[in-house]
Amino acid sequence: MSSLMEQLNIIILGKAALIFVFGYLLARLSRNGLDRVNIANLTPHGRILLSRAVYYGILILTLFSVMRELGFDLSVILGAAGILSVAIGFASQTSASNLISGLFLMMERPFSVGDVIRVGTTTGEVISIDLLSVKVRTFDNLFVRLPNESMIKTEVTTLTRFPIRRADIKVGVAYKEDIEKVKEILTGLAEENPICLEEPAPLFIILGFGNSSIDIQFSVWAKRENFLSLKNTIYQEIKKAFDEHGIEIPFPHVSLYSGEATKAIPISIVEQPPK
Repeated sequence: MSSLMEQLNIIILGKAALIFVFGYLLARLSRNGLDRVNIANLTPHGRILLSRAVYYGILILTLFSVMRELGFDLSVILGAAGILSVAIGFASQTSASNLISGLFLMMERPFSVGDVIRVGTTTGEVISIDLLSVKVRTFDNLFVRLPNESMIKTEVTTLTRFPIRRADIKVGVAYKEDIEKVKEILTGLAEENPICLEEPAPLFIILGFGNSSIDIQFSVWAKRENFLSLKNTIYQEIKKAFDEHGIEIPFPHVSLYSGEATKAIPISIVEQPPK
């Protein structure tokens, strides 16, 4: 009788081991297959979430099947797991907050893996979106971990959300300059620059009268991948064009007045003879 029971136990253990091995292999194959298959209308972020959900879902089902095969009462185990999860939740409220925030990020999808985001003083490419944090690689190749709770509470700017971006170029010209001529020069630069887009059209805005100059904003559009190149080159082109046309870019200076409307106080430097 005892030998029969031992044989039955061996058979049960063997079946449980086969179920576990089969479930584990199935989970690995499913995850690898979803990582390689390009599903229509599914972002890299969504593909990662789907593969992880399938992987862990199959593992959980496999674990339940193994425990059931070994004779465990799943209702008791699920009840104990519920009590344990409540206790862990009270003990780690920060992790629970990050977990809930991570679920909101996954549902809202303000950015995806591969996007460039700016959070506070951190700007970089998103390399991973997990349940507790978002991993970012900055442009100077630093690894930054951002808790999901801070991502929910802080303003997050996705720099690669749209296909085009606008570069706002701010420049000041002397009060003596002809504003129409300045506008014509800047518009010509935008037309000749192959990176600038014709549509939307460039914007020429007079911001106001500064202390030493007439402040102007000249805004041009470019494709997202050409934004930095445009912003780096357009300033050089403006400086060169202004020099060629005699347009002055003034530096801050101060004039003293003695009460008259337009005449400044004359100031002269007299060299004292040596004693």
